[in-house]
Amino acid sequence: MAVNIKSSREIQIMRDSCKYCAEVFRKMEEFVKPGLSTMEINEYGEKLIRERGCEPNFLNYEGYPASICTSVNDVIVHGIPKRDMILKEGDIISLDAGLLYKGYNSDMARTVGVGKVSKEAQELMDRTKESFFVGIKKAVAGGHLFDISNAIADYIEQFGYGIVRELVGHGIGRGLHEEPQIPNYHVNKKGMRLYAGMTVCVEPMINLGTADVLWDEEDGWTVRTKDHKISAHYENTILITEGEPEILTLY
Repeated sequence: MAVNIKSSREIQIMRDSCKYCAEVFRKMEEFVKPGLSTMEINEYGEKLIRERGCEPNFLNYEGYPASICTSVNDVIVHGIPKRDMILKEGDIISLDAGLLYKGYNSDMARTVGVGKVSKEAQELMDRTKESFFVGIKKAVAGGHLFDISNAIADYIEQFGYGIVRELVGHGIGRGLHEEPQIPNYHVNKKGMRLYAGMTVCVEPMINLGTADVLWDEEDGWTVRTKDHKISAHYENTILITEGEPEILTLY
């Protein structure tokens, strides 16, 4: 497994790329409200990315037709923005996107409530976010990759939620998706050792009900929960250091 260890120069560019990405997400979160179409969110997000002199790295990636993944309610990931997909009070929407700055990628995701949401939806979003922070306590130089995975799974399984297995976290840098892959479910081995200078995306995707998923055969991208219950997604790009991990996309 070839894993890229970043130089100090590369790390600084990654910090800048991630800083711009976090600025975009903060504004997109504030923008979300009932009555908006998911295409309007996509257009707003792309405008914010380009205003910062960056490129939307999701646009046309392996054929994906938009800059922002907009995944509503039972859509786990890769929801394609549409003019006729209108957000309503009580929906939840997962925003997943990144940008390219000076040849280096950033990537992050947040699930946002549209207006007032149900108690179970809020708990799912909160616990998905918390599982990320539980997981990255294990993201330390000298530790092992699957310590992150097992910590996330241990936290989530107490609530009876489904942990998506078909989609995982990943390394990031010059490539949007690099090695290693980082599952959010239990793995019965240690995995590779972690080294300072690695940049990775940890991204729990957690379903209210079953872990089983359905891929949209028509568009080839949209991934839904099989039981059509809601799903939440929380992702940051992080840097492995000699001490605590540095969360590069936090705001």
